[in-house]
Amino acid sequence: MGSISEFFQHLMNGLTLGGIYALIALGYTMVYGILKFINFAHGDILMVGSYIGLFTFNAIRGQQMGPWTIIAFFIAMIAGMLFSAALGVIIERIAYKPLRKATRLAPLLSAIGVSFILSNMAAWVWGTKSRKLDYPFDNTPIDIKGVSITPHQILILVVVVIMMISLKLFVDKSRIGKAMRATSLDQDTAKLMGIKADQIIAITFAIGSALAATAGFLIALEIKVYPSMGTMTGLKAFVAAVVGGIGNISGAMLGGILLGLLETFGVALLGIPYGLRDTIAFVALIIILLFKPEGLLGKAEKEKV
Repeated sequence: MGSISEFFQHLMNGLTLGGIYALIALGYTMVYGILKFINFAHGDILMVGSYIGLFTFNAIRGQQMGPWTIIAFFIAMIAGMLFSAALGVIIERIAYKPLRKATRLAPLLSAIGVSFILSNMAAWVWGTKSRKLDYPFDNTPIDIKGVSITPHQILILVVVVIMMISLKLFVDKSRIGKAMRATSLDQDTAKLMGIKADQIIAITFAIGSALAATAGFLIALEIKVYPSMGTMTGLKAFVAAVVGGIGNISGAMLGGILLGLLETFGVALLGIPYGLRDTIAFVALIIILLFKPEGLLGKAEKEKV
């Protein structure tokens, strides 16, 4: 019974971590699906949204835990999402839109530049010292037949599932979602059909940035908020997007969950030192690139030169 409970404990931990990766990976895969470009500033947008959420929460939370504290937490989360969405749109307009017709290397270098600017600006404005985001609820673990589950993990899973289902329905069923898919398939043809591609691209950046901010705010409860918090998390979420099939929304979800499970079970079952946990993601990336470069749910594309 002990081994079974341990398995489900690792499974719960892996799903929680994977859900975070999946939320962030969705931003990478949505932008790539439309622009064929990797927004390497995505992790830093996550960081900025976490700071905004932290400051908003501390400003309105009150002194004692209670119903209002939980409401304040979600208000702060929404504030971080909105700010990050606006920031994503601004960055796209200033740093990426002028480079759409340039070589693929130009927007990539621009994204790396934006990443450094955001992280250094955050360190200058808010300092390099990490800031604690207090739990808005009692986070005492709940024991279910030997499996320890915290309210924080439940919160992450609930928010992640709601966000994923909402995004999938939005992209598949809504008019804007259909326009996003049309723009992804052929931007020039979409414009001829009356679709305003610039608006669709802005909406894509806004949604992806908001999802990243949500993930950042959720993990800030455990890892604190600091200027470089989005760097490694963002890179691993990018790996998740590639593993699942970059440009494929379902692939980003699958890749994120698989990566979270790989990291958790890799440490627990394979005896990989916790300090080397981050290497698991990049080993998985190399294996996928060697044997299935288009990703698990991606489609191989022939590119004309």
